[in-house]
Amino acid sequence: MKIIEALKKIKENKQKINDLHERISRNCANNSHETTLYGEDTQSKIKEWLQSCNDLAQQNVHLLCNIQKTNLQTNVTIELGGKNVTKSIAEWVWRRREYAKIDEITWSKLSDRGLREGVLKNSLGMDTEVRIVRHFDPSERDEKIDIYRSEPHKIDGALEVVNAVTDLVE
Repeated sequence: MKIIEALKKIKENKQKINDLHERISRNCANNSHETTLYGEDTQSKIKEWLQSCNDLAQQNVHLLCNIQKTNLQTNVTIELGGKNVTKSIAEWVWRRREYAKIDEITWSKLSDRGLREGVLKNSLGMDTEVRIVRHFDPSERDEKIDIYRSEPHKIDGALEVVNAVTDLVE
């Protein structure tokens, strides 16, 4: 089974569980004067649905664990900023979820802080030229921001392919 198939199966199982929850909720009890949809089999149907929910949940846990194993063991190379970077699927997922954005924000904190250059009068009344002293390279900052901003899109594209072709680790 491919990763993408497992992900779809998990989603499908969750939907089945939700549907079973509705059936259980609607049929778990009734007043004595009401006729049940399943007649004398209602109690066995409820037990069957409860067991099905349990089985589907266990199947999802098994699939999710296999996805995690696969994500930890499968390396993917993505080109970022002109360099090939290799990480496990799990590492790329975390980069996609949070850390590419954190790196983008980190580099975007480098600024002129609203400071201005020009001529000011000092305490003696003399004109003094004021310049901004940057403790960073603006070109490097801009390059890094561009790389980190585009990284999630590149990760999405690469993982889409990997999820379609990679077999689950058992």
